Amino acid sequence: MPNIKELEDFVSQVRRDIVRQVHQVSSGHPGGSLGCTEFFVALYQEVMKRKEGFDMDGKGEDLFFLSNGHISPVFYSVLARSGYFPVDELNTFRKIDSRLQGHPTTHEGLPGIRVASGSLGQGLSVALGAAQTKKLNGDDNLVYSLHGDGELQEGQNWEAIMYAAANKVDNIIATVDLNGQQIDGSTDDVLNMGSVRAKFEAFGWDVLDIEKGNDMAAILEGLKEAKSRTGKGKPVCILLHTIMGNGVDFMMYTHAWHGKAPNDEQLEKALAQNPETLGDY
Repeated sequence: MPNIKELEDFVSQVRRDIVRQVHQVSSGHPGGSLGCTEFFVALYQEVMKRKEGFDMDGKGEDLFFLSNGHISPVFYSVLARSGYFPVDELNTFRKIDSRLQGHPTTHEGLPGIRVASGSLGQGLSVALGAAQTKKLNGDDNLVYSLHGDGELQEGQNWEAIMYAAANKVDNIIATVDLNGQQIDGSTDDVLNMGSVRAKFEAFGWDVLDIEKGNDMAAILEGLKEAKSRTGKGKPVCILLHTIMGNGVDFMMYTHAWHGKAPNDEQLEKALAQNPETLGDY
């Protein structure tokens, strides 16, 4: 059984990394990063089958693709603290000549990054290509992807969603971060999508909800259930119900912190709510 306390301590440190990265350069996206912290920690510390080191082929291991690349602060923190690159490199976030660009890119060869994800709506298409490649190679490992709920307003997603079911790509688990917020406001106000579950099911996917998307035990149980549904002829979708800005009280439940950096005073308040557990970079 996983040690929930250790994973939650990991989460606390990642939250510190997120707000410190964004504060240092007065730029970045803390809201969605904080909301998905538990998911990333669960995935990389407990759920995914990962090899030592990193290579772009990714044979013989599970793969992850981040589609909503603007939440790079959480991705970089978890990758660094999972051993992909030195933790102190987080100091270079969004700086000139850094490998840690605002949106993940591959041209600098940053370990853990398999695709550039700055333009929204493209991640599922890439993940499906990787999943089908695994099938062709006789590799029975899984492909995971993460998408924003506002991102689903991009049409390419629905072409990919339709394609996945039609081609029985059943070795993929696509997670949608349902926090109900996007840069211009709530997703309902910007472009109401109705029932995301009903849409995925209508397109032929097997769908499950993780209602407590910021609860480590619930996420682990949900991911375990999702894995059990793979290999049965349907792609699998997790609807992850999260709170934007989770773990920092003044950033929660609002789109205001989608792409806004905390000032010095706000940083101290955020850090005070998330104890240092693994050592700051």
